[in-house]
Amino acid sequence: MKLILFLAVATGLAAPIPKGFLLYEKAAAQKDANPETSWQVSAAKTARFTVNPCNKQALGQAGRTAAKTITYTAVPDYAKSEQVIVYASTQAAQESMTALRTALTTCAVRKDHGSASYRFKGVPAALGDEALLVLGQFYQGRKPAIGGERAVVARRANAIVIYSQSGEWGRPAGTDYARQQKDAKAMLAKICAVAACD
Repeated sequence: MKLILFLAVATGLAAPIPKGFLLYEKAAAQKDANPETSWQVSAAKTARFTVNPCNKQALGQAGRTAAKTITYTAVPDYAKSEQVIVYASTQAAQESMTALRTALTTCAVRKDHGSASYRFKGVPAALGDEALLVLGQFYQGRKPAIGGERAVVARRANAIVIYSQSGEWGRPAGTDYARQQKDAKAMLAKICAVAACD
């Protein structure tokens, strides 16, 4: 796998992320008869960054060689996603993390009607080579309302992994990130199978 990755980077070819590599691929492959739930799996290299404060397609796109995204939705208001992105170089992955931090500042507040707003915030986390805990939260005035997103975005070498949940979150709490952090740690432990780790 390392030789394939090295040759792909050296020649500019994309090495696909192997089938079954993501944590939720097995669950996504199971037949689901519930009309209110669904899984989507995409290997599109140009998939939108799943944590995207400014809602821009270009965020995190430069330098990608492969990506895989899994999204689970449950009617009416719950969703979770897993995304693994491999870049041509560690620098390209670092630049995508920098672009995300910029977006979290530039689009920190989205105004809604009246005093309602949706706010983003990112704080550093001790995962991989660098990571962020990202908070998205509806507010009514200064008080947290119902609804938001909790995500972990982590980089190791030239790969970025993202685990996010959105739904009826209330007042933000550190425990909101427990599942996402657990998943991110599990993926970071095996990401060197597709990333150019030292």
